[in-house]
Amino acid sequence: MGQLPDRGRVLCQGHIESVTFVPADRTPEYSAIVTEDDADRPATASGRGRPPRLRVVWLGRRRVPGIQAGAEIRVEGMLARGKDMPTIFNPRYEILSRQENE
Repeated sequence: MGQLPDRGRVLCQGHIESVTFVPADRTPEYSAIVTEDDADRPATASGRGRPPRLRVVWLGRRRVPGIQAGAEIRVEGMLARGKDMPTIFNPRYEILSRQENE
């Protein structure tokens, strides 16, 4: 994810950092922040720094089965550059693993 183009079709993989629910009185939308896994990227000189992030948004949905914090996913779709981070709307996705509830 660290070398995403400005726009175009992309295929990315990472884990879901967080999900966002919208209030019932707003247009349905379900979004998640996908973060690149630390093992897949080189360390920065300081050893710190935020890993690359990508927002994925499903319009018209209040929930997407299997999309929850901690899950590892692969997403594919058209990339749009938002004001704060790259975004894919209504992506194709594959759940690679899920965090088990204990």
